[in-house]
Amino acid sequence: MERFVRHRRLRRNGTIRRMVRETVLQTDDLILPLFVAEGEGIKREVPSMPGVYQLSLDHLAEELHEIKQLGIPSVMFFGIPAHKDDVGSEAYREDGIVQQAIRLAKETEPELYVMADTCLCEYTDHGHCGVIRDHDVDNDESLKLLVKTAVSQAKAGADMIAPSNMMDGFVAAIREGLDEAGFEHIPILSYAVKYASAFYGPFRDAADSAPQFGDRKTYQMDPANAREALREARSDVEQGADLLMVKPALNYMDIIRQVRDAFDLPIVAYNVSGEYAMVKAAALNGWIDEQQVVLELLTGLKRAGADMMLTYHAKDVAKWL
Repeated sequence: MERFVRHRRLRRNGTIRRMVRETVLQTDDLILPLFVAEGEGIKREVPSMPGVYQLSLDHLAEELHEIKQLGIPSVMFFGIPAHKDDVGSEAYREDGIVQQAIRLAKETEPELYVMADTCLCEYTDHGHCGVIRDHDVDNDESLKLLVKTAVSQAKAGADMIAPSNMMDGFVAAIREGLDEAGFEHIPILSYAVKYASAFYGPFRDAADSAPQFGDRKTYQMDPANAREALREARSDVEQGADLLMVKPALNYMDIIRQVRDAFDLPIVAYNVSGEYAMVKAAALNGWIDEQQVVLELLTGLKRAGADMMLTYHAKDVAKWL
């Protein structure tokens, strides 16, 4: 018989499969998004995201302790203010909800690495990521407020700033603002490649941030475009980004790989709310094995080139691992 390669020799049992495994998922790869809400006694499950809650500060310390005990190294805060206005002033108020959450986190779990989402959409009454002029987002006026937001988050004790607004020049503006305020040591995780995706629906439910008119297609990217992703990422690298994010994750694994191949900065994949909701819905109906699907999903993102994953599955994954 003609000789052929026996690939199955290295799949014969679980031990050898683990020994030759090329991509290993670990708890240190995980960042958990958290929704913090103004008020008291709030632990409100997001209807479209089973297992994900809006939490008031009086419930946050307990949640942070659990996260730390599970070995999850980092969280990212998203704020739900009691008051909204046309310029999102609660985003940069020194005692805003995210600023309070950051301080609480650093007081109660100081080793937890705290990231702050830096955007205005959760805080504006129109739901867009900046200042509105003539029914469109004014890019340069919005940058001024985003800088104020980033600096206020850094003053509160954030370990990393994560701007998600997709304004042109936002990394350069925030870097300059942080440096001038004495925060040269604070890194920027840029939402460098953020698509105008249909997978954000449950997040807008969770963060109460749906646009009140129009959409975000004038500043977020067209899902059909790949080369544009590299242009966006390159701009942010040149402006001083320390890490790059691709959002969403599952439909954009090709983009994760292209960004990984083009740049040597750490890459974060955002496993977004719609992706989470689909898995949860299928699992609750008994159609899939949730644990196996989630672990395969996140391993796939890491194999594609992501160094870290921002994911609502983080607590479950930490328990499974």
